Amino acid sequence: MSAKESRRVFVIEQAVKGKITNRQAAEVLGLSERQVIRLKERMKADGVAGLAHKNRGRTPKHAVPKETKEKVVMLARGPLRDASCQQVAELLEEFYDITLSAKTIGRILKGAGIPLAHTHRSPRRKKSRDRMPREGLLSQFDASPFAWLEDRGPELTLHGSIDDATGKVQGLYFTLNESLFGYFQVLLQFFGVPRSLYSDRHTIFFSPKKDKLSIEEELAGQTAPLTQLDRAIAELGINHIPARSPQAKGRIERLWGTLQSRLVVELRLAGVSTLEEANAFLPGFIQRFNRRFAVTPACPEPAYEPCPPPAKLEQILSLRQERKASRGSSISYILSRPYLPTGR
Repeated sequence: MSAKESRRVFVIEQAVKGKITNRQAAEVLGLSERQVIRLKERMKADGVAGLAHKNRGRTPKHAVPKETKEKVVMLARGPLRDASCQQVAELLEEFYDITLSAKTIGRILKGAGIPLAHTHRSPRRKKSRDRMPREGLLSQFDASPFAWLEDRGPELTLHGSIDDATGKVQGLYFTLNESLFGYFQVLLQFFGVPRSLYSDRHTIFFSPKKDKLSIEEELAGQTAPLTQLDRAIAELGINHIPARSPQAKGRIERLWGTLQSRLVVELRLAGVSTLEEANAFLPGFIQRFNRRFAVTPACPEPAYEPCPPPAKLEQILSLRQERKASRGSSISYILSRPYLPTGR
């Protein structure tokens, strides 16, 4: 059985034994409760075999005969070589009394290891996702390692956030490497708390254990531990959304392309050559950048929630670790990775 089938068998067995409800089984398997009930009945009647697809092992009625496939392959390697699949289909019907679609011929030739001619297609145009209607509804977070100082200083990583509705840069901060401290410094520059935050699945944002919970742990309601950043985002009341691809957070990916030309030039003109000078340069640059590139949202009223007081915000954006007190009411703490502004 495949991994998907093994998962289905295990969950249905638990439902048959009464250890989980039909609703819980439906949620885990992504099925309706009615379908779960039908699967339970099939397992009771036929055992595990009852969950297998009824057409397994059967040859489909519409399958192309083996002799026809062999003839198509022979012709494609001989007189019909270098013809497109569409042309092969037309010639087969006209001269050999074989009626097959171009897609079917493509699958036959691909299965025989014959390169398909004229398979290049122009990239399909996709409509860009519309911007959010109000500023503060969605922010995109990311970091970009680059030679921002060219040969005048070390390679730095720029952490940043951009508002989806307006394209405004909400915060930028340099460190030596992508780090928790860099993202905290960006959050400290916010003048309001956005409703949602979009980021990649870096371990700074999401625990690597998030996708490794077993079925038993999921059914028991267990969740993966929060990272320091995800915990802080949750305390601020921000909905954290993981992106599945770079294209999903295209707004900030395009921002890096713009900054890697514009910001580099301005840093060069200002003679910036150190990490500290680069961070001191950023506030003025952000103001100029937003005046030039920010757009007006569909709804002028911002959706930001008020920021907590400064003392509370600094408490939220802090490094926290749990420790158990010994019998002598003391604790031990070893900082294995220094929490420094340099990001080292």
